[in-house]
Amino acid sequence: MNASFFALPELTLRFWPIWRRHLFVWWKVAIPSILGHLADPLIYMLGLGFGLGKIIPEMGGTSYLLFLAGGTLCYSTMNSASFEALYSGFSRMFHQRTWDAILNTPMTLDDIVLSEVLWGATKSLMSGLAVLLVIWLLGMAHTWLALWTIPLALLIGLCFAAVGLIMTALAPSYDFFMYYFTLVITPMMMLSGVFFPVEQLPAALQLVSAVLPLTHAIDLVRPLLIGDVPNEIVLHLMVLVAYTVLGFYISLVLFRHRLAK
Repeated sequence: MNASFFALPELTLRFWPIWRRHLFVWWKVAIPSILGHLADPLIYMLGLGFGLGKIIPEMGGTSYLLFLAGGTLCYSTMNSASFEALYSGFSRMFHQRTWDAILNTPMTLDDIVLSEVLWGATKSLMSGLAVLLVIWLLGMAHTWLALWTIPLALLIGLCFAAVGLIMTALAPSYDFFMYYFTLVITPMMMLSGVFFPVEQLPAALQLVSAVLPLTHAIDLVRPLLIGDVPNEIVLHLMVLVAYTVLGFYISLVLFRHRLAK
């Protein structure tokens, strides 16, 4: 690779018009998109929460339904950011040639990649709000601490959008993303405590879980829904920020190399 590919990103406010462009495009399909954000957590919490909740009345010191709600909120925000960064981001870059059009303006690739990360985080925020709304409508959370899950949903979205863009930069086609969801997203969902405590995993898998960003996201969100202050807040935040920064930089380097061909 050319040494210039590894230059540090130049972050400016030029990302704003690109982000607004994504918002205007999304607005045309806002209603089905919002319904989709609501349907996914409802299926999990009503299906698994009430179904398994009858068999497992308590888990992690709270009802299984509320235990599942914390994991579902993080899982939904992860999924939303990942889908946006992968499928929609790839469409804009490769098939629609939206990136090519933007690069013919004073915008730079740094601006485009930053806007993609922020837009993915915006979509994850919508998912987080939808799940939180479902939690409140079901009467599960009665604490103001639960409101802290809103900025956390944005941070989780930044993290997984940035990591997802690495796959987008490497992808030759849409089919490539199935490997990411099958080999990364699904195992992460099973190992990070979405459906059961991480402590029930074998010791070796607990070590794997400890480095996964979704684990740290759940360790922050789940106590807030219960009304507790999370333990090791700084550590969990630092891990999510580290994944965000590294994911953004690595994806930018890969995009520079790909678009220079």
